[in-house]
Amino acid sequence: MSELIEIEGFTNQVLGWKAWLPTVDLDSASAEQVAVLEESHPQAKTSDYYLTLAHHPDILRQRSQAFNAIMYAPGGLSRAERELASTVVSRINRCVYCASVHAQRFEQLAKRNDVIAQVFADPATAGTTAREKAIVQFAIDLTLEPASLNTGHVQALYEQGLDETQVLDLIHAISIFAWANRLMLNLGEPVFPEA
Repeated sequence: MSELIEIEGFTNQVLGWKAWLPTVDLDSASAEQVAVLEESHPQAKTSDYYLTLAHHPDILRQRSQAFNAIMYAPGGLSRAERELASTVVSRINRCVYCASVHAQRFEQLAKRNDVIAQVFADPATAGTTAREKAIVQFAIDLTLEPASLNTGHVQALYEQGLDETQVLDLIHAISIFAWANRLMLNLGEPVFPEA
């Protein structure tokens, strides 16, 4: 992480997350629950989030496969741009935890955090280039008014150099965060480090 950003209740620091529902106890977990945790994420066995979702191993498996395919697939939209869009969606939805995680990932990939500070301060004005501004605006529009999108929104992305595959990648990243944010916001809460 580069410099610490704390704006409007959002941060790029590493946060914890605490479940409101009981988590799966690894000592009494089924073989299927343990297997899906091992498949899902390197820290899944110690994460309240994954341990909560592991109550339904089939759903967690499908969620993890979809998430990984959308966020880490080679080609198409750059990883940094996927992380930027995810941060915007999380900021709009007020998911402090997801915004923190994906701000950090953007910074790791892009080696800068200027646009992250802008997203935290005011997403509607964020972006350091015309391409970033178009990606941010599309993420805002799809998050706030999904039924209002039309070919003009896609054309604005084409005008900034995105191709069909990149537009589809962007829509997938934005859409999966509508789901991810709702899970994080309704199953628990972020935990800030002690000062």
